[in-house]
Amino acid sequence: MITTSDPRTARLLKTAFILSVITVVYNIAEGLVSTFFGYADDTIALFGFGVDSFVEVVSGLGIGHMVWRMRRSPVTERDRFERQALRITGASFYILAVGLVAGSVLNVLYRVNPGTTVPGIIISAVSIATMWLLYSYKMKVGRALGSEPIIADANCTRTCFYLSFILLGSSVLYELLKINYIDIIGGLGIAWFAWREGRESMEKAHSGSLSCSSDDCCGDGHD
Repeated sequence: MITTSDPRTARLLKTAFILSVITVVYNIAEGLVSTFFGYADDTIALFGFGVDSFVEVVSGLGIGHMVWRMRRSPVTERDRFERQALRITGASFYILAVGLVAGSVLNVLYRVNPGTTVPGIIISAVSIATMWLLYSYKMKVGRALGSEPIIADANCTRTCFYLSFILLGSSVLYELLKINYIDIIGGLGIAWFAWREGRESMEKAHSGSLSCSSDDCCGDGHD
């Protein structure tokens, strides 16, 4: 159990809280920019990536709240706020996954082609660098504290890092080949990740466990 009276532990928890705030702020900015350009350029992969970022904001609030509690006293289970954040996150990811599949089908039927995917290339490149830095620092802090919730949050950030590669790959290939199905495949790849994250969020909301059942768990309050 983490002892909050220890000065080193207090510093590490403060760092973890700052990292959670940075994650939330970054995801808000990323969501706004991605959905704007995704909608403007008719690219479902970028639009879905942006909506995913907004869902991550709710998730990030959960981990931020948990770290804030950990700074005050030892935490052994999720409280009501964190469980509710998990449920909202899970439901939102499910809705996103279904919406992306439906949107992909409509894009095929109506032959919607993205105007450009250059914004997707830029946004995903920035996201890859940002997510890797956040993952590295969160993992370092989590291991130093011996905290499963913070390590799980780091692994979730790593999953977001992989998600950025899906957007980057589909954006680069579409810009080079101009084949509409490439953007649609990218959107479906994001939908698959969203569905998986939604399932994990719901499982954690029901279990109340602070531990992570897999190395790449995500979508839980990111804890």
